[in-house]
Parts: sequence; structure tokens; C-alpha cells
Amino acid sequence: MDKVRFGKTELMVSRIAFGGIPIQRLSTPEAVKVVRGVIDLGINFLDTANAYSDSEEKIGIAIKDMPRENLVIASKSTAKDKKTFLEHLDLCLKRLGVDYIDLYQLHNVSSQENYDAVFGKGGAYGGLAEAVRMGKVRFPAFSSHSVPIACRIMREGKFAAVQLPFNYVDDTAAKEAIPLAKKLDMGFIAMKPFGGGLLSDAKMSIKYLAQFDNIVPDPGIEKLSEMEEIVRIVESGEKLTPADLAAIEKKKAELGGSWCHRCDYCQPCPQKIGISSALTVESLIKRMPVNRVVAMAGQAMETARSCTACRACVKRCPYNLSIPELIKENLKIWDEYLSENSLKK
Repeated sequence: MDKVRFGKTELMVSRIAFGGIPIQRLSTPEAVKVVRGVIDLGINFLDTANAYSDSEEKIGIAIKDMPRENLVIASKSTAKDKKTFLEHLDLCLKRLGVDYIDLYQLHNVSSQENYDAVFGKGGAYGGLAEAVRMGKVRFPAFSSHSVPIACRIMREGKFAAVQLPFNYVDDTAAKEAIPLAKKLDMGFIAMKPFGGGLLSDAKMSIKYLAQFDNIVPDPGIEKLSEMEEIVRIVESGEKLTPADLAAIEKKKAELGGSWCHRCDYCQPCPQKIGISSALTVESLIKRMPVNRVVAMAGQAMETARSCTACRACVKRCPYNLSIPELIKENLKIWDEYLSENSLKK
């Protein structure tokens, strides 16, 4: 696969990265086989995170004895304080079996509260800056689910790369963040290129993303055949047709009234419901193993049962989502999931 320059890092990365979320659900031998198969396809960019349970460890086993200089490895820490952040980094290095990480990201800086914590006194950013000075991290990066906050951080000039959700439905980043990354010569990782599993047409998704020459999508896959299909689409060089554009607009219209962008402008909720978590639980179910789904979404979904349909969130939502109704729909999905996995409500 062709390599592209990843912004001012000057790293040469494959046009598609490998997202390490779904391999949590595989046995270690299965995961190792998938990761090695992906690398054999010419993909040298691997993205994982401390929060993805044993993903780092499985990737570490897969790349053992491979030339380190042939790989570009990215990982992340959700820690908000410096001490925990550095602990996560050291654990990451140990799990992966490497001496340094090419890109280490502050994970999910998506709210003012998170921003204040990671950049405040004793915050995680201090740990990241120290790790770069020590040579444990080559380039500082961050991920976010909020385009406004991401753009604010990008303009501060502290980072070499950014990771944001981007696909043909959740396309907010196209208006400001992607052009800004190009202007600042920052690497841009497009997370959720298939909408966290909600967009099933791989060809449409990849052709849409291929329009943007300064982004690298990182689809999470658990079957090598999935990445083989993605690589075929990338290498075909096919462009969007008028029929494709019409199909995209139709899909956007279908999902427009239910697509949570996780901006959290709907907060605070009087009932303290984690609204964005409740509205994106289906995506989580499609990507994560059961224990992680329960750990990450269980509390939010149980709290969602207390929704009074006061509609304070609806007034704040910039996408005009019918949030109380969507909460009911997602609770139904959640209860079916609990039943299917013999879990108690």
C-alpha cells in the first residue's frame, strides 16, 4: 500500500490505519493473526489505547521481533493527571514491547472540564510533554469528540496530530477541523470511518474519505477479510459518483434525526443522565466485548431510565435531536442486549 506523509511529523504512513478496538473480542491467537495479516497487507499504522483493555498487549505479541522502524504506533491515555498518565504510558510501552511510541494521545478531550483537567496544574499534558523530552514519545497528539474544543486545542500549537470522528454522516470535522489541520500541517486520524459500525457500505465510506488528502482513516476490524476489502477499495482509486452523492444524502436524511455527535451541548441533564453515552450504546455494542460494554455504558443506561422527558436537552442540542425519544429507543436496544447475554437489568 502507498505511504503518505503524516503532517509535520514527517512519518510515512499507510493510507489506512488499523484501529485496535475490536480485537478485544478475539482470543489472543486470533488477534495476533489479524494484526500480522493487516501488516502483511502493507498497513504500518497501528492505533490503540490504554482504555481498549488488552488491545495493546495483543498488538505487542503480534509485532514482537518485527523491525520497530517499519511500524508507526499510536496509543492513548484517558488519564487527566500527570502521574496516572505516565503510569499508563509505561504500561503501554511494556504491553507493546517497545521503547517508544510514535504518537501518544490525550484520549477524548471533549469537554471544558476535561480540557481544564489535562492542561491544568498537575495535568496529563505535563506528563505528555515530559514523555516527549525523555524520548518515550516521538510526537504529542490528542483525540476528541468535540470539533470546537479540538480546534481550540489545535490552534494552541502544542500537538503534531489530532484524532476526531469523521465519516459521511458525522461530517462536522470537514468544515473547520480538517482544513485547520492542513493549514497547521498536523496529522489527522479519522476515527469511526464507518460510524462505529452504523454505516455498512464500506465502499461508500472509503470513497467519501478518500476526497480528503490529509486524513488517515483508522477502521477497527476483527476479521482480516474486512481489511482486505478496505484495502481493495483504497487501491482501486474509485471516486464518488453522482449516484453515490445522492445515496449519501439519503442516508444522512435517514440518520439525521438520531445521530448523536457526542458534543455534549445537551448537558447538564437535571437527572444526571450521560446522554451521549446512552445515545451511542449501539455503536459500543457492535465494537466492544460484553464486559467492556457493561463497564463503559452500564451506569449511563441505568441512569437513563430516570429520564423525565423534560426536554431541557432538546433545547440545547444543536442537531435538534429528539433526545427523550432516542433514549427510549436505546434503552430498548440495551435491554435486548442484556437479555441476549443473560445479564440482569
